[in-house]
Amino acid sequence: MEDYLNQEEVSSKRLAHGDIIDGVVVRVDPDEVLVDVGSKSEGVISSRELGTREAGTPDLQSGDRIKVFVLQPENEDGNVVLSLRRARAESVWIKAQEKQVTGDLMEAEVREQNKGGLIVNVLGLRGFLPTSQVSRSYSANLQELVGQRIGVKILEVNRKRNRLIVSQKAAYDEDRARQRSELFERLKVGDEVRGKVSGLTSYGAFVNLGAADGLIHISELSWDRVANVGDVLQVGQEVGVKVIKLDPDMSRISLSLRQLGQDPWDHIEKRFPPGAVIEGEVTKTKKYGAFLQIGDGIEGLLHISELSWDHVERTEDVVQVGQRLRVKVLLADRPRRRISLSLKQVDEPGFRPPVDDAEAHDYPGEIERQPEHEPVLAEVSAAPPEG
Repeated sequence: MEDYLNQEEVSSKRLAHGDIIDGVVVRVDPDEVLVDVGSKSEGVISSRELGTREAGTPDLQSGDRIKVFVLQPENEDGNVVLSLRRARAESVWIKAQEKQVTGDLMEAEVREQNKGGLIVNVLGLRGFLPTSQVSRSYSANLQELVGQRIGVKILEVNRKRNRLIVSQKAAYDEDRARQRSELFERLKVGDEVRGKVSGLTSYGAFVNLGAADGLIHISELSWDRVANVGDVLQVGQEVGVKVIKLDPDMSRISLSLRQLGQDPWDHIEKRFPPGAVIEGEVTKTKKYGAFLQIGDGIEGLLHISELSWDHVERTEDVVQVGQRLRVKVLLADRPRRRISLSLKQVDEPGFRPPVDDAEAHDYPGEIERQPEHEPVLAEVSAAPPEG
């Protein structure tokens, strides 16, 4: 009884062009398909309205439940003219609208290039991918994408104008963000990973780790002093690096190249014990002294007060960059990573007479005193005769 009432309700409803309704296949003929749509007469689907070029003609059987599109509520024979092809196309447009709302990633096949971008096939619909929405990796050469399947997000759906706009960039950025999140969950400080150098700057090198780029600061390139990043790495070079810091909130990964090797400051006190005389090359000069490279990744400070026994006004008056010197190790401090050197103590100072007179301390420049003598007394016995 309930089914009869439902059927009466459908029968009483006036059909209109554009309606999408449910139906049941009654008979399949070579040139048409009869469908029961609950109206007074059966609906008819002509052969040309069965399928699409992309999807082909469906294999229908009596009793199949299908959705159909009303082309004409009633023709001259009193039948409802229906289209399975249009119903399926409309269903795809509805699905496209749903995907736009949910923001789901979709797969698209790139069909061709035009002056504004790329023509794509999404869900069987013809869509447009503007050049501005192409991923940065391909924006310079769109032709490379023709024939490929790519991930996109639907930006706009306009059924009346048959307009479907998609974005590869939005899909790429979202997928990149997901992969980046997974990368930060997987990485740990101390991990050794491999990547490709993606860029060089004055302060370091960026290394692509797949889902994100990490930075090797110039100070982490080598234990030796590095003046130019390009002297150590080149763009496109495959490198092994060590993770030394992770900041998921800022999406930053700090890497090190030098820490893959042994720290040259290990056992520094044994390598450079106090009193040892060694050779080094002046790498830079400052107001307060000069730095010498005395080993791989090891620099020591030659303070201006240790340049000479004499007063030194300017460091450059005694040493120059590139000059090799013999110096004495005064102190090797591993925790502070400092080595103190002396040039003047390599050779003992010249003889300097001791000054015991307390008065001499008031005049540091006066270090020699004339000896004092006892007075000589003489007795005068007679005056010389006057001429």
